[in-house]
Amino acid sequence: MSITSPTARALAALGHDTRLAIFRLLVRAGEEGLNVGEIGQHLDQAPSTLAHHLSALVEAGLVVQERQGRAVINRVDYVAMRRTLDFLTSECCTGVKLAKTETAA
Repeated sequence: MSITSPTARALAALGHDTRLAIFRLLVRAGEEGLNVGEIGQHLDQAPSTLAHHLSALVEAGLVVQERQGRAVINRVDYVAMRRTLDFLTSECCTGVKLAKTETAA
């Protein structure tokens, strides 16, 4: 099944414990971001594992990567994060009413 909605891709990417931990760490890091080695130190994960999960977050549009010399800095795309949060909360507490259905007589 292909996921085409940006929101669905973002939520699918965040649906894995390691990717969720990486994303939350990068949110805490802010605009400075972190390189793979720094992420690995914080989460006690191997660089190859992190590269796999970071690529999923990048593909989902939640993380952007920037090469700085030999290092690749990973940052949250805050616009994409806010778009995902806005989608989830846009109809918060507005109420839900079932449409009346006609009964066969």
